[in-house]
Amino acid sequence: MTSTGVIDDYVTGLSRALRGPRRPKLDLMTEARDSLLDAAEALECDGLERAEAERAAVRDFGTIEEIAPGYQEELSVSAGRRLAVLLFVAVPITAIMWNMLWRVFPADVVSYEAAPDWFAPVARVVDATQLLIGAIGAIALLALGRGRRRIRRPERVARALAVFVWAMVPVMFVLCSALMYGSNGPVGFSDYPPGLVASAVSYGLWGVKVALATRCIGITRNRVPAVAHSS
Repeated sequence: MTSTGVIDDYVTGLSRALRGPRRPKLDLMTEARDSLLDAAEALECDGLERAEAERAAVRDFGTIEEIAPGYQEELSVSAGRRLAVLLFVAVPITAIMWNMLWRVFPADVVSYEAAPDWFAPVARVVDATQLLIGAIGAIALLALGRGRRRIRRPERVARALAVFVWAMVPVMFVLCSALMYGSNGPVGFSDYPPGLVASAVSYGLWGVKVALATRCIGITRNRVPAVAHSS
């Protein structure tokens, strides 16, 4: 049974109307195409010509304008879950990494005796903020997973999570910069390889968080636009 291209054109149009992570989007498009092909083959077995069977299958499936919003919601949720997983996982990674670092950092290389009075409270705020970010990620992951059926617009959860990440960027930058300033460097840290690795990992994780948050905001910004297609 040879396809006339009607189904392929429909799936291509649907794909162009959607925004989202590549792999989930590819999976959705594959499922849609397989469903349409199965329907077309069933109609062909009932006596329709292949071209008419494909057109009928597309008509029964629904227009892109009707179908796309549901698919877009799936992609938005998928993007939100990715960001939530990263937030949830990054917190323990970062916390364990820095805790181990300060335990092995040579005592004769750095001293916090001259640190200002505000240093310790700010350090505690940084720790609390990191825990908050991880907790928000866990809550969002739960909401976009098992709790999704209780949420009317799950894409709003994904967007809110992304906006939260962006809001935390300047907060963490200011707090961490204050700690670096208050600890005078710390002295010797710029030549300490484990410290450089830890810093690179921390900055890298924040870079990925911001990248995923930016993409998530873009995916959830607007509703799916009207797309004309041939049926």
